[in-house]
This record gives sequence, structure tokens and C-alpha cells, in this order.
Amino acid sequence: MVKFKKIGISVTTAALSLGLLTSVASAQTPVGGQAEKIQIQVASTETQVAKEDLIKKLKALFPNKFDFLTSNDFHMSTGHQFPGDDTIRYDLSFNKNIKGKYIHGGIVFAGDNLEIENFYYQPLNQSEALFPAKITEDEAKQIALDFIKKFPNSDQYKLNTNDSNYYHFYGNQLLTEPIRYSFSFARTHSDVKIADQQIHVSVLGNGDITEFYRNTTVQKSNTFDEKNQLKLQAEVLKKVKENLSLQLQYQINYDYRSDKRSVQLVYNPTTQFSGVHAISGNWYTAEGISESLPARKSVETIVSKQLPPKQPGITVEQAKTIANELLKLDSEDVKLTINHVEETKNYNGKDVIVINYSYEYKNGGYGSSIEIDKATGEIIQYHNLKNEVLNDMKKEDGKTSITKAEALTKATAFLKEWVPSYLHQYAKPINEPYYDKQQGIYSFSFPRVVNGIAVSGDEINVSITDKGELTNLYVNNQNIEEWPSTEGILSLTEATNRYKEAMNLELLYMKQNEEEKHYSLVYVPAYNEQQISSLDATTGEWNSLFGKKETSKVTHPTAEKELNYLIEKNILEVKDFSNFNANSSITKGEAIKILVKSLTYFYEGMYPAQEETPQTFENIGRDHPYYSVIERAVSIGIIDATSGTFDADAKMTREELAVWYIRALGLEQAAKHKDIYKVNVKDAADVTYPGHVALATALELLPIENELFSPKKEVTYADIAVSTIRLAHKVNESGRELHYY
Repeated sequence: MVKFKKIGISVTTAALSLGLLTSVASAQTPVGGQAEKIQIQVASTETQVAKEDLIKKLKALFPNKFDFLTSNDFHMSTGHQFPGDDTIRYDLSFNKNIKGKYIHGGIVFAGDNLEIENFYYQPLNQSEALFPAKITEDEAKQIALDFIKKFPNSDQYKLNTNDSNYYHFYGNQLLTEPIRYSFSFARTHSDVKIADQQIHVSVLGNGDITEFYRNTTVQKSNTFDEKNQLKLQAEVLKKVKENLSLQLQYQINYDYRSDKRSVQLVYNPTTQFSGVHAISGNWYTAEGISESLPARKSVETIVSKQLPPKQPGITVEQAKTIANELLKLDSEDVKLTINHVEETKNYNGKDVIVINYSYEYKNGGYGSSIEIDKATGEIIQYHNLKNEVLNDMKKEDGKTSITKAEALTKATAFLKEWVPSYLHQYAKPINEPYYDKQQGIYSFSFPRVVNGIAVSGDEINVSITDKGELTNLYVNNQNIEEWPSTEGILSLTEATNRYKEAMNLELLYMKQNEEEKHYSLVYVPAYNEQQISSLDATTGEWNSLFGKKETSKVTHPTAEKELNYLIEKNILEVKDFSNFNANSSITKGEAIKILVKSLTYFYEGMYPAQEETPQTFENIGRDHPYYSVIERAVSIGIIDATSGTFDADAKMTREELAVWYIRALGLEQAAKHKDIYKVNVKDAADVTYPGHVALATALELLPIENELFSPKKEVTYADIAVSTIRLAHKVNESGRELHYY
């Protein structure tokens, strides 16, 4: 008999399954939070796999790639499982210091055959992956295609052509960071994509494969609809168009670069159905295949008027009392400890009390935190660990005790108990809940309502176990000062026509949940054959699923690629492409903004408007447009803080840029010894900072023309685009990190 113990690592269901195809994500699918899966660690006495077996598997997949690593460089963890999944997984990681630089990676092996399920790798030398990358996206695609051929049934996978892209997770991508290309491949049956079976591969700009994921838990007993009785696509498309239903919503967008939120009015399809069953022609819904279309849910508020807060103006001690009451566990074998209490502001700028706590017991322990609104005494963030603790200590029967409707009633009752003063702003769920059958958890989303319109991106999320217990509660409630007016927007008829014009159908194999063993053929709506999620009700423009927008291009005889790359990565901002002149002189303010965003993850709103925030220059206050970027430049040593003012509107000169570049490289102290440098140019007498100029020219950051450095010559946008990319390569080579504040 296998013995288990829990470990404190949680992995979201989405990270494990990677969900549906992106084309499906843009369709009319139910939306709801998914519960977390907890890893169950297998006792080491039960594992039969040796570390050398895993190393051999890795090196077979990547011949000669990791021969420089010895067995001592690898670490193997004890095998683990997930609830409801008998597959045992093993983690193998490596980390090695090579001449002061670390190379690291990790691999997950699954099942009796130790199939590689997950892989990531951070190589040592990434210079060839910086812009301009050694390989193109097409070459990276071929590398990814060749790689998946190494796996069983690789001929069944088809490239998803509409979602390969450069990817990054920040508002601006650093020039010192390598280019990565991301590709996904969907498994097919009878040449039709299977929605929940994919392989994902990321290729570095130098050709290295650095990330890989595939689902290894495919059930061999799965059955599939046959294609020989398909409904005509044209017939189904007509049916979907006739029944298309849109909903006007506010959509909140968050800009990480400026720490600001903006709101759009958008039209989204309702979530009555995901598609049409391609065999019967019936609707494919969250409840199953149905002859009739489920009723459209209207916006209905939870309560008609504002309820009084639970406990206004609570103190820290009162917050502890609330936490103890909520967290108490009826077991002498478990000790509840309040570890830390902090008064702070949360993500939405609300004054909160955060209580960190833990459960400790014989087999281990768990820890988490609760967030309480200081003004109302209401719990706005909570994850219930009691079930994890009790499941670890005794066996629970897995029979469902309550229905979906009963779970919704329970969820509403918990909201009225714990966050009453918020409820007048929120509506009953419009979308179907997500039900995790393995864990027995219903997850509901209660959307915020403003001016009678549901808000996308501001919800109360509640999860209820099938025993009727509250397991998760999160109140977003973002602070939005101004909501767009509905005057002059597209009419519902106009928006519906736009959707119908853009609509097509994609045939997919889908199933209702992870436990189901049969895949149905489903026609799923897609729009413009792209990852389209919504239609801007004000401008009539389509919004991409991931917020990506096509950027305009600029032309230039020598710096076109560099300029457009900086524009694409949100480093160079061009407001009017028709009048942009890359040969025009750049100001110091714009130059420092480009330089900082090239070298560091930077958000314009990183300094809150408070008295204690810094102000280095008397003329650059918190309301100045370049305030944040200038303070960031001072903090990383690019701008000298000793002068009393900074002229952001002055034109940038080549010598001033050379000084900034040398400081960015951390060579300021070396450059100050100006007597040891000789500037081999005809205009050396005009150079004020010979050390900086000598180093900048020796490193080929700023080229010399006709034996002249031209220190007072003004820098153009084209000049800074080319030279900043050269600088980024030197920063990367040096290993200097300026990424974080």
C-alpha cells in the first residue's frame, strides 16, 4: 500500500492541463475559476526510480546538450501524485555555477515509462538570442516541429497556426532579455484537433529549446464521434448566427507599465453554449448536449440595497478574533497558529489587515493568509485549508452531498455573512460555474454591476465544496473613478452584424470534463480566425484575446528593424506614425525613457503619489511626465543626482549618451580616471568626458565617423535605437542586472 503525505505546493488546474485551444478560449465558453490541485508526495520507501534513470532519459532527448553536467549537479525529488490521478511524477532539477554564472533547469517525468511531461531550461549563453536573434520565427518553428517528432504519436499533432508568437510577461520586454518563440501543437484524431490535448514548445532566439509541456495523462480508453455523419458546416453556421446573443459589458484593462486601469465598453457573446454538436446538430453546453438553447441569464443584483458592513473600523486584535473564529478546527491533533499580522494596502489600494496563519499537525502542515477590509471588517480574500488538513488526517467519502443550485445558495449565504456591504455592487452569476469533480468543488463568479452593465475583470469569486463548505473567497472590487458612457456606442444590432460577418466555425473534439471518456465532435465559433474575445463598443475595433494589437511600422534606410523592434516591445512610443521622423533629434527625457525601458522592467506608476516618495531634481516633481523614469534612472546610477535640475526637454548629445551608456554598464568609476585614456579622434579637444567616450568607442557603442566623435552632435531616434541594442548586448555579456527596483 502506498503511503502519502501532503507538501505545501499548489498547482493550478490550468497549469496542469493548459486548458482548451486558444481558438476555443475565444468562443462562447463558460467562465469560472478553477480550484487548485495539491501535490501528494509519495513516501520515498515506495519509489523504485533512480536518479540515473531520469538523467539518462533527459540526455537521450537532448543528445550532447547536457553532457557537461554530472550526476552531482542533478537533484531528484520524491515522486508525487495529484488527487484523482494515479500517475506518479518525478522532478529532476539541475543548477550549476560556471565561471560565476548559473545554468539551471527542471524536468517532470510521468508514469511507469517515465515520459517527459514538462521541461524548462535557462542556458548560460544567450547573447545570440538577443535582438537581432540568430534564428527567425520560421526557423524556430521548424526546430519545434523536429523536436516533437521525438515523442510517441507525434504525427497526430498539428501546429496551431494562429497563436505562435514572441512572448513575454511584462509591459516592456528588455533588450537584454533573449527572444523566445512559443508554439503549440494540438493532438488530432481523424485529422480533427482535440481541444484539451496539446504540446507546447518554446524556442530561444539562438535555437535552444527552453520550455516544453505535454499532457501525458491521455486516457487510452477514450472514444470519439465518427466523422461520417457530420452536419453540414454551412447549416450549423446559419443556426449559430441566428441564435447569436451578445451582452454589453464593461471590461477593465490593467496596464502594468503605468499601474493604471482603463475601462472599455465591449460586446461579448453570452455563454449559453460552447458550440454545436456536429453529429446531432444540438447545442453543446456546460450541462451537456441539449436540443434546446439554455435561457440567457440577465444581470440581476444579489441585493436590492446596500447592506451594513460586518464590523466597521476594526482593530488588529478584532481582526485576529475574526480570523480565529473562521479558521478554528475541531480537532485536538491540529494546532492553529497566527504567525504574522500586517496593516497594509492591497492591490486595489484598499486599507487591509493581512493575517498569515498555519495549521500544524503530526504529518506536516499548511500555511496561508486572510485579507480583511479594515474599514468594514469583512473578509475579502480567503482560502480554506481545513479540507486539505482533514483529508490528510483521515479518509473522506467522495459522495456529492449538494447540487449546483444548492451550492449557489450556499455561496450567496456566505457572501451575505462575510462581505455584506459589497453585495449591492454585484450580480448573481451570469456564467455557469466550474465544477471540479475530483475535488468536489463548485466555483462561482459574481460579476460587478455598474449602470446596470456587468463588469468583466471585477468579480467576487466563491468556491463551495460539495459538502456545502466555503473553500475560497476573493473580492476584487477595483477602484475605478470614471466609467465610459454608453452614448454613441455601436448598437446591439450593429455589433451583432459585425460578429456574424467575422464568424466562422472550427471543428474540434471536446469533452465536458476531465473524467469523461468520450470526445464529441463540436463546431465552435471563431471570429476572424484569430484569438478574438470582444468587440470594442465605442470604436468598433476587435480586441485580441491577450490584449495584443498590431503596431504600425516605420521606415528608415539604416535603422528600420531596430526602430520597429523597440516599438513592438513598448520601449519606443510613437503617437503619430504619419509624422514620425526617425532622423529628428531626441530629447533627454525621451532618451532616458528608452534607455530605462530597454534595461529594466519599468512601470510608470511605480512611485505612488505620497509625500515620502523621492524627488531628486527640484524641477522634476511627481506630476512631471518623466518623473518615474528619471527617478528610476537615478536609482540605477545612469543619471547623476548631484545636479539640482534635469532638463528633460534639452536635446541629447552623443557625449552625454556615452556617459549614460558607461554608467549603465557599471563602468563609471573606471571612466572617472580620465588621465589614463586617450581618445583617438581629431576632435578630442572637444570631449569633456574622455574616459566615458574612450570606453564607449572601444566597446563600439557609438561609432566614429571620419575620425570624428562629434561629442556635441545631437542624437536622433535612429541613432539611439541602434546604439541601445548594442548596449543591451554588452550589458547581457557582463551579467549586470538592472531588472528590478
